[in-house]
Amino acid sequence: MASATEIILFSPPSARAEPPATEDAPWARRTLTAVALVFLAFFLFLPLTAVFVEALRRGIGVYWASIRDPEALAAIQLTLLTAAIVVPSNLVFGLASAWAIAKFRFRGKSVLTTLIDLPFAVSPVISGLIYVLVFGGQGWFGPWLIEHNIRVIFAVPGIVLATAFVTFPFVARELIPLMQAQGNDEEFAAITLGAGGWQTFWRVTLPNIKWGLIYGIILCNARAMGEFGAVSVVSGHIRGETNTMPLEVEILYNEYNFSGAFAVASLLALLALVTLALKTLVERSHLLARTAGQTGGLANAAAREPAARVATPPEVAADLPPSPSLWRTGRAAEIRPATLPSTVGGVRMRKRIGP
Repeated sequence: MASATEIILFSPPSARAEPPATEDAPWARRTLTAVALVFLAFFLFLPLTAVFVEALRRGIGVYWASIRDPEALAAIQLTLLTAAIVVPSNLVFGLASAWAIAKFRFRGKSVLTTLIDLPFAVSPVISGLIYVLVFGGQGWFGPWLIEHNIRVIFAVPGIVLATAFVTFPFVARELIPLMQAQGNDEEFAAITLGAGGWQTFWRVTLPNIKWGLIYGIILCNARAMGEFGAVSVVSGHIRGETNTMPLEVEILYNEYNFSGAFAVASLLALLALVTLALKTLVERSHLLARTAGQTGGLANAAAREPAARVATPPEVAADLPPSPSLWRTGRAAEIRPATLPSTVGGVRMRKRIGP
């Protein structure tokens, strides 16, 4: 008995397509869009514009003089130094913890996951206070540190520790769900083929998580440069030594030096805009790469299963809509097995041949 086959023919969509039943009314879309734009205008665009307007109010000369101030330059350098230390450290920790949680089973796994989320639940001020109680002069290790002339609190090490604490979840939290969704099949296959641990990581695991990793690094860097609460507790506000850019903005504003405060704040705003641009670029690149992969997969599947070319029976062609070339009796028509779905847009028409 001949197997049932299915003729799949496509006609161009009609000039006036009916809207889907689940589509929102135009007035609803316009109203929601207007509300979102008004909210963004008042709570994002307007404050951001005000920062740059106030920074340049007294002219570009005063603006550059505020930026080139030795204390402002020291704050900028300390902020960049802190980010340069914290981000690579959190990168290593995030990779190790995400790999352990997503790829292995061990006791204490849920405890480790909870500890990673701890900075999201604890106030940054509290985290800074914890380091003061541990490493301060009256803390647990304070006398020993003083005896060996090691400064942690009110010095750069304390700022780095406090910043690392509030930023370490970002890389791990981006990678854990991604690696859990990907599973271990590719790693097991690589090990079966003779790959070592580092080869498996560099050639299999890392290419699969690179976009999530970059996204986590961007978020971690943004938080490290803009952290205020924890750093404020452990820095001591020593101008020119332990003030980061957010702390320098606060001091200048409290001293009524509005031009200097807004000048340094504009640099932080520029860093935020650059971070946002990088984040958008990474998301778009990830989307394009995923779309290209899906399209390539469909093309390969279609190439592996070519359509058969047969003559259209007269009794079938009589029931088909008129067409200038393809749908005439006796011309070849493209048919596919009944189980193969169509992947081309347009109006799909089916005709089953055989019993």
